[in-house]
Amino acid sequence: MKKEEYRRRFFSIEEKMDEKEKLIDEQRDELERLLDERNPQGLKKLLENETPQDIAALFAELDDEKLAIAFRILPKETAAETFVEMDDETQEFLIHGFSDSELKEVVDELFVDDAVDLIEEMPANVVKRILRQADKDMRKQINELLKYPEDSAGSIMTTEFILLRPDMTAEMAIKRIRRTGVDKETIYTCYVTDANNKLIGITTVKDLLLAEDDELVKSIMEENVISVTTLADQEQVAQMFSNYNFLALPVVDNENRLVGIVTIDDAIDVIQEEATEDIEKMAAVLPSDKPYMKTSVFGLYKKRAPWLLILMLSATFTSAIISSFEAVLANVLILSSFIPMITGSGGNAGSQASVSVIRALSLGEIHFRSIFLVLWKEFRVSILCGITLAAANFVKLLLFDLNGQENAFMIALVISLTLVGTIIMAKLVGSSLPLLASKVGFDPAVMANPLISTVCDSLSLLIYFGVAKLILHL
Repeated sequence: MKKEEYRRRFFSIEEKMDEKEKLIDEQRDELERLLDERNPQGLKKLLENETPQDIAALFAELDDEKLAIAFRILPKETAAETFVEMDDETQEFLIHGFSDSELKEVVDELFVDDAVDLIEEMPANVVKRILRQADKDMRKQINELLKYPEDSAGSIMTTEFILLRPDMTAEMAIKRIRRTGVDKETIYTCYVTDANNKLIGITTVKDLLLAEDDELVKSIMEENVISVTTLADQEQVAQMFSNYNFLALPVVDNENRLVGIVTIDDAIDVIQEEATEDIEKMAAVLPSDKPYMKTSVFGLYKKRAPWLLILMLSATFTSAIISSFEAVLANVLILSSFIPMITGSGGNAGSQASVSVIRALSLGEIHFRSIFLVLWKEFRVSILCGITLAAANFVKLLLFDLNGQENAFMIALVISLTLVGTIIMAKLVGSSLPLLASKVGFDPAVMANPLISTVCDSLSLLIYFGVAKLILHL
């Protein structure tokens, strides 16, 4: 019953997504028509109930002239929120077309962390224009955030949060939230600091609303506060949102003074960026900060060619091994026809193990100190997988591939035993290399397929020819 319910819900979600995509296509056609007709009232009506994310998606395929016209139709606040959702190239194009007053309107509506993200991606001349239009207070906050290292908690935090004192009453705290909350990125979680700005507790709007008016914040707040320092790695910070179900996470300096917060939307962006980067590395592609359709052919070439060259050169070891065992192949020529199957099985087994370990590392489930436990687990898995593949392959070889072949039984035994050894080797290599990479400071994703496959190919051939020489007495 539950499976049927889940299946219905899954297909219902898929249908809704398909309907949404069709609706966006229809809206995009309508948007193009209204722009061609120069119908501002129709444009306003079309866009008035859309979210900034959907508007940015609608604008993504407009040509430059139409984009500039459509963007100016948007109300000031919606325009700023839509601007944040656009890609870097579109943002830069719009900024070049803005007058100083238009740019100021957009900048004034940005949260500080969004302004910092924008500045980090823009060329120097555009950055100068943005900073000139920012007010003095925002400019100061931007400059403070830009001092933190890239990929640190400090670089993705915002300084716009609700700050309370422990001797405030619940009523006073609510009034403060009403007075200052309009300019804050989030107001649900409030942070309590002492006179030296040291973080001593947190509370929520829900707790304050449910408390008596005269109840003090210090009696309401939670004192066991989980926080991160400004130099903490952004990927670890993002992982904490998943571990603790946070909506926001306080960021403190070395003296536990509250300097900012990281919000859930920024954590999701980090998770998406890191996942994309890992996938690209695992596919032997240098990471790119641009969407696929926005990346030029030459840009893709530069990202892919270096890895292809490295892997091609590393594959020469495989050729060298085959050349050194030419005598073995000459005596039993049929052995050469099974090389692709053996190396392929080894590469697949190694990739399976490496992906599992890389994922566990990224989620914080294992660390380098777990290496022997991981190897022991993968060894047992490899024994079971190896025996299964070897048994199935042995039967297949005798019934079909080697039927009528001289020495068929011994050749089938060589191939099957090689498979067992290859799977064991590949699982151990695939699980250990990412752990070793993390220990020495490399990204474990670099050790995934196809690098693992290249390593396993060479080792598989050594096992294959070694077993063949031993059993066939070559």
